Amino acid sequence: MSNSSPRSDLSRFVPYIVLFLAIVVVPVLYSLGVIDIAKVNQCGRYLCFAIVALGVDLVWGYTGILSLCQAMFFVMGAYAMGMHLALHGPTDGPNHDIPRCLFVVSSAVSGFSLPWFWKPFDSLAATLILGWLIPGVAAFIFGYLAFRSRVRGVYFSIITQATTLAAVNVLGLNNMLLCGTNGLTNFEKLGPIDLRVNSGKLTMYIITVVVLVVLYLACQFLVKSRLGRILVAIRDNEPRLRFSGYRPLYFKIFAFTAAAAIAGIGGMLYSPQNGIVTPSDLDVEKSIFMVVLVAVGGRSSLSGAILGALVVNFIYSITTSGVTVVIHQINIPLLRPEYWPFVLGLLALSVVLYFPAGLIGLWRRLNGTDDTGGAHN
Repeated sequence: MSNSSPRSDLSRFVPYIVLFLAIVVVPVLYSLGVIDIAKVNQCGRYLCFAIVALGVDLVWGYTGILSLCQAMFFVMGAYAMGMHLALHGPTDGPNHDIPRCLFVVSSAVSGFSLPWFWKPFDSLAATLILGWLIPGVAAFIFGYLAFRSRVRGVYFSIITQATTLAAVNVLGLNNMLLCGTNGLTNFEKLGPIDLRVNSGKLTMYIITVVVLVVLYLACQFLVKSRLGRILVAIRDNEPRLRFSGYRPLYFKIFAFTAAAAIAGIGGMLYSPQNGIVTPSDLDVEKSIFMVVLVAVGGRSSLSGAILGALVVNFIYSITTSGVTVVIHQINIPLLRPEYWPFVLGLLALSVVLYFPAGLIGLWRRLNGTDDTGGAHN
């Protein structure tokens, strides 16, 4: 029998605590002048990663598929929104219809016109659809080809990582007409929202919170449904599920596609709050970083995915803050950006060695309420 003590349910309140902090505490602190708009904007970007973490948890935590290309889907959404923002920002060219970030990296001497694939993103409605549809379709095709060939386990992870590395190199080419390594920038307005003023940045933060809540509830409904139980069965014993008459292929494609679409949504919200999106956001390290978010928070726990995203990102912020202490007139770097890969590696090793169920699992174990029976909210 499961432990029904009040303490056993504390971890279930994690998403509500995060929601309270995001909706109430952060805006109140900003209105009182305790934190500035830069901190609010930073929190908004971290919540974008929490959105991506929900998708990673769905495909890895619940379905058991370790995908190392989530950053690629994230950047697809970010570039979709970035192209729309760039089109509605400063423009150059003979007809003043070329986004400045594209015009300055163009090698064309004359006759340069807006590439055809930029034009659909002039519409905000089309952008909001394409931002999740493009990564979703890409994941569907990739997943169908891979899963149909029975590629799984570490081999699937290697293939997704190699695909991400190839995408980085392709996206950085100026010939792709996506602004090369400079990336997309000069973001000024998103519809009626002026991204240059504090009120616009606060509005984007609130939109991100709302989207996170909606996606969390949708994922929670999914994992509690019959479909969610099938995904867990694929993770735990795929051959037995196949023997029972199910075709895991289609369920795996669904999980992989859904995670990609969710990552695309996170990317769309990230671009206007970050102010720039470049091929460096597609680095292999970023996909590993997204997996670590879920691992630290706790696999098979949507609450853990959100918690891990926030905790790891705040650790990143602290580690890269560049704090230096002075001892006997000698500057000693205490925290530097160069230390972050080592901190990230230490976090990953700590999860593997000491709390494989993440922070949520660690809390349950310390309270004597750990159950290994499957998924949590």
